[in-house]
Amino acid sequence: MEGDCLSCMKYLMFVFNFFIFLGGACLLGIGIWVMVDPTGFREIVAANPLLITGAYILLAMGGLLFLLGFLGCCGAVRENKCLLLLFFLFILIIFLAELSAAILAFIFRENLTREFFTKELTKHYQGNNDTDVFSATWNSVMITFGCCGVNGPEDFKFASVFRLLTLDSDEVPEACCRREPQRRDGVLLSREECLLGRDLFLNKQGCYTVILNAFETYVYLAGALAIGVLAIELFAMVFAMCLFRGIQ
Repeated sequence: MEGDCLSCMKYLMFVFNFFIFLGGACLLGIGIWVMVDPTGFREIVAANPLLITGAYILLAMGGLLFLLGFLGCCGAVRENKCLLLLFFLFILIIFLAELSAAILAFIFRENLTREFFTKELTKHYQGNNDTDVFSATWNSVMITFGCCGVNGPEDFKFASVFRLLTLDSDEVPEACCRREPQRRDGVLLSREECLLGRDLFLNKQGCYTVILNAFETYVYLAGALAIGVLAIELFAMVFAMCLFRGIQ
């Protein structure tokens, strides 16, 4: 009876670790996509140090879970106490790190609000100055997503550095102008009319809403995946300890 229970525990341990292996692969894939995605998400991440740190954490956690899932599967199948103990300790460390990251994300969630991005844009944006990383990043985002400012073109009425550099002659930066097609090498419909703030020739929708709508699905998917991974890790730790105690 005890042998059957141990065998059942071993296969359950293998199944749970297989899911950890898959979860790690998914997190690793999402992290790589965030860093190399050609549609502009990389520029959004680069605009905020908190986001770029989160992307690297996602990569690291995905890679570790990928390897540990494999380690747990091997430990369960071979009934190796050393591998199981090592697996338990590493999973515990990762679980605590993920929990800490979730708490920090909740504490610093105000850094991702509309008001925060608006404040940063109006304070630091320098127009077509591509030598400034912040401005160049915002220009890439606005061109890629066909949007203007955080809330809309009106944001640039309060962008002090931008107004100073353009001597108040431009209502919006060139990055807000409509292009055909809407990409960096696209042709401007009318640069002069756009810079004067003519609605027909500029993108009127704010980038915050556009980006939020574009990636809302991915945000919920990542959140659901993270909760699932945490639950699986808990079960895996329990099974690892039970299997460890049952092995002679």
